[in-house]
Amino acid sequence: MSANPRWKNRPPGSNWGEFGPDDQLGRLNLVTREKLLQGIAEVREGVSFCLSLPLDLPGGNVLNPRRFPPRLQATERDGLPNMNFPINRIDPHHVDVVCDDAVFLHLQYSTQWDSLCHVGQLFDADGDGKPEIVYYNGYRGNEDVIGPMDYRDGGAKRVEGPIGAKKLGIENMARSCVQGRAVMIDLQAHFPGEGKAVGYDDLMRVLEADKVIVERGDLVCLRTGYDRMLIGMHKKPDSDLLNRSCAALAGRDGKLLQWITDSGLVSLISDNFGVEAIPSSDGHGETFARLPLHEHCLFKLGVHLGELWHLSELADWLREHRRSRFLLTAPPLRLPGAVGSPANAIATV
Repeated sequence: MSANPRWKNRPPGSNWGEFGPDDQLGRLNLVTREKLLQGIAEVREGVSFCLSLPLDLPGGNVLNPRRFPPRLQATERDGLPNMNFPINRIDPHHVDVVCDDAVFLHLQYSTQWDSLCHVGQLFDADGDGKPEIVYYNGYRGNEDVIGPMDYRDGGAKRVEGPIGAKKLGIENMARSCVQGRAVMIDLQAHFPGEGKAVGYDDLMRVLEADKVIVERGDLVCLRTGYDRMLIGMHKKPDSDLLNRSCAALAGRDGKLLQWITDSGLVSLISDNFGVEAIPSSDGHGETFARLPLHEHCLFKLGVHLGELWHLSELADWLREHRRSRFLLTAPPLRLPGAVGSPANAIATV
């Protein structure tokens, strides 16, 4: 692979540059017209499933202390709340009553997509022995992804002006429509009530037992039962109980990461908090990724991750009908510059 204008070195095992020097879609490039038609061909019953949790779940900020539930508020009209507002206050001839609201929303609080700039890395992309803040395909921190603070060179310098992702923002994913054939892997059926870190060998046994086949260009969903437990906690989540009771992928299993590479899957989606087990097992060497599956998927391969999805109703239906494939329609919000988004996903079978 020849050098890219943004990088001389690419991370081992990455696909940087393989979809073009300026690619911002990653593996979503594999969702071709053929893959969409394959997904449509899975629609036989005309039954749809909502795969998003209510946006005010999980509740509180126990699962992530930096993320809070959405906060609704009325817009204002002439200094008054614009909810149940009689227009006759403005003109007595009118009988209209208006409601208009706004929301302060943490974009990755509930059912969500991670953009490809959600997790990057300190990596020596220039080949000068000094690591830079870089993201998928070599896009740069504070050049392509702008935050309010510049953390380069170990500093913390306040940055003036608008923030956001000039490259790799979630709007790229939205433009692609995120519609294609999806595959359900039912981990709960094989590890019920068990907070197991599922490695390659475990996953292969599940695929073989359930006759599930993952092919290039498929969107892959992992049901663990986390969503159903979370709903039953009524906005008071018990993080320890959830983690003890529900499976997650073993992010440091090299064979599992290689399978993600070799399978050609487009995205990994789970009903749990992070797809991979968090915290991960200890890494090796002086430095290593805290979130190894996020590193492998978002940073190296351009595989989008979906978290906290509502998969159990769909998974139950698929298991009852001895199916594993369906049409998935799951675009994020087309919000330029955002690094994550709610996913209002729909499955059709």
